[in-house]
Amino acid sequence: MSTTTPSRVAIAGLGAIGKSVAQALDGGIDGLTLAAVSAQTIDKHRRWLDQFGTRPAALPIEALAEAADIVVECAPSRLLRSIVAPVVSRGKTAIVLSVGALLENEDLVALARDEGGRIVVPTGALIGLDAMAAAAVGTIHSVRMITRKPVQGLVGAPYLVQQGIAIDGIAAPLRIFEGTAREAARGFPANLNVAVALSLAGIGPDRTMVEIWADPTVTRNTHRIEVDSDSARFSMLIENIPSENPRTGRITALSVIACLRKLHAPLCIGT
Repeated sequence: MSTTTPSRVAIAGLGAIGKSVAQALDGGIDGLTLAAVSAQTIDKHRRWLDQFGTRPAALPIEALAEAADIVVECAPSRLLRSIVAPVVSRGKTAIVLSVGALLENEDLVALARDEGGRIVVPTGALIGLDAMAAAAVGTIHSVRMITRKPVQGLVGAPYLVQQGIAIDGIAAPLRIFEGTAREAARGFPANLNVAVALSLAGIGPDRTMVEIWADPTVTRNTHRIEVDSDSARFSMLIENIPSENPRTGRITALSVIACLRKLHAPLCIGT
């Protein structure tokens, strides 16, 4: 039996994803222990936290980097920098879900490199990132992602507000955006982290093309990805069941849990 001290994990944000990850850690993940959590309104979670086998410390965001070896960012994208910078500057690991915000804070990657830290982006709501990363070792000619989401999952997106596009009550699928992954991340910061993750694994946010459809005929967040490269031509389709937050699929939290399990697993499958 290993006597290695478990790595301490902190979670920034206790929405649908953060709570699922916290429960998984409390249930037991080899080599890890839940040390701390942070939320903007922590008081409403105290009774829930009292049910844990070992109650994690409830700390402000700025204290997480000191309290843990790994910090999982499950917070609004505007908080990305305040969560990740202290972690990587201490040579620790940040698991990032608001990957779209990385495009506005690219210096964090350089900071992690200089200080020995790591920024890890889970697969999240996508499939095929291993294939994309492998193809990127060669030459990728084109990448296109077509996203269809239930209307409620897109209402209030900044791009729709800025463009004056009303989607409440539409009766048929409506294409509401076409552009690059970088533009999609700016216009739909709560919806298109998947496009940015795809672009960072492949040919970058300015060459990865994205279409977004508001679709009243679907109940799942659907992503179709089409890739043409010198090693393979492939397409992928995933239909994600939304979590209690309609902007986020249930599989996103499961992806974070799988990522954490892989950190200390004796057998790792995938690139």
